[in-house]
Amino acid sequence: MSDIRLRQDILDELEYEPSIDAANIGVTVEDGVVTLMGHVHSFAEKHSAERVAQRVKGVRAIAEEIVVRLPENKKAADDEIASRVVKILAWGAAIADLKDIQVKIENGYVTLEGTVDFHFQRSAAESLVRRLTGITGIDNRLRIRPMMDVLEIRHGIREALKRNAEIEAENIDVEVSGSHVTLRGKVQSRRERIMAERAAWSARGVTAVEDHLTIEEPKGRFNS
Repeated sequence: MSDIRLRQDILDELEYEPSIDAANIGVTVEDGVVTLMGHVHSFAEKHSAERVAQRVKGVRAIAEEIVVRLPENKKAADDEIASRVVKILAWGAAIADLKDIQVKIENGYVTLEGTVDFHFQRSAAESLVRRLTGITGIDNRLRIRPMMDVLEIRHGIREALKRNAEIEAENIDVEVSGSHVTLRGKVQSRRERIMAERAAWSARGVTAVEDHLTIEEPKGRFNS
């Protein structure tokens, strides 16, 4: 695909996405590497623009240079934003003890620091904060508290793979080193690969997942 065609596809996809006002977003493409520039009215739009560009076929990499320009009626004081962040984390991030989380705000830019037990908690915290009005950016520095019982981590992941009807668990090997998980073997679809990786991330204390699974589509029963 040519860079000109890819650029137009990205512009069309941005225009099609209802959560984005693409009027002030510019796109350049060079050898499949996309640069997004311009400005939007919220951090949620900025994040959505990058996500939309990533899903366009032919994109190799993205440099995201979009600036958030908040409308006057959406601006908020840092202490007000901090209060909103704490409330939304308490409400929806499934974090047992918010005393382990520190929130810093500077000119609308949110920094999250501290520790959580699961990867999903780290992701949920960022996802919830991203929706708040008045923020200009997020730096997610939350760390996953490592759990050093390697056998327990491996057993938990293996059992989760076996329970999942979409995964052929016997074709997947799980290696655990400290809190680092490596998946090897074969799966039959991209979805099965995603589900296996999700199962690994769901184990308590896992801080990294290395996916070396290969996709091997099942052969048809009959030859045409």
